[in-house]
Amino acid sequence: MIDLTKVIEELRARRDAIERAISRLEELRDETNADNCPGRRGRKTMGQEERRQVSARMKSYWKKRRQQTRVPEMPTGHPPEDAA
Repeated sequence: MIDLTKVIEELRARRDAIERAISRLEELRDETNADNCPGRRGRKTMGQEERRQVSARMKSYWKKRRQQTRVPEMPTGHPPEDAA
């Protein structure tokens, strides 16, 4: 019959060896990524002048868009006499 205690000890030893190997591989991966990647740059900030330029450009853009989609207005006043 198989000695279960001995089998359990062997499996735990293998598990520990696998965990050590995984840890070492993760360390290597992290070191490699840290060396190759400069890191996140974050959000770009705009100065006041650049913000004014973008604002003027977008105002012009939306003015043109509104003019393109504007529905012609109906004349005001009374309906034509022939409509009755």
